[in-house]
Amino acid sequence: MRPQSHIIVITSSAGGLEALSEILSKLPSNFPAPICIAQHLDPKHPTVIPEILNKKSSLSVKQAKAGDKVYPGRVYIAPPDFHLLVNPDGSLSLSHSEKVNYVRPAGDVLFKSVAASFKDKCIAVVLTGMDGDGSAGVKEIKKMGGVVVAQDKATCKFDSMPDSAIRTGDVDFIVPLESIARSLLYLVL
Repeated sequence: MRPQSHIIVITSSAGGLEALSEILSKLPSNFPAPICIAQHLDPKHPTVIPEILNKKSSLSVKQAKAGDKVYPGRVYIAPPDFHLLVNPDGSLSLSHSEKVNYVRPAGDVLFKSVAASFKDKCIAVVLTGMDGDGSAGVKEIKKMGGVVVAQDKATCKFDSMPDSAIRTGDVDFIVPLESIARSLLYLVL
């Protein structure tokens, strides 16, 4: 990945599959940034989320594997029961370290790794969910000069995750779900 390129990181929980489908279905196949996602998943079951999202998106969606390199126009989903981290060289790492906010994968872990590695080239998105995951990571993204987007309450199935991020004071844009893809295109171009 070129150092001047942006990277998008997204966290979601309850209602996240529908929100992710809405966003990814509206992004073009030549989207100029990689997207890494920490969707809260049942740790005891394999996930079919990459397959579902692949059918709804023109982007290539896959479950992240340790050592994968991130590329523009590709989407990497954290596997069940593993934190997803992005290294400074654009490679991915998986961690089975302790849960954060009672979840693994956690958006906070992903956001903090990207903030440290990509600084002002990070764009974080906090979507629907029932806990406070993402809030600590949002602070790190902002501290390093990145941009933070939160889904607005009216379009969330569960608004506590974006609300928690908004209460940090570090969210740049509060956007209805149907406009998040357009916002991401604006931010990376």
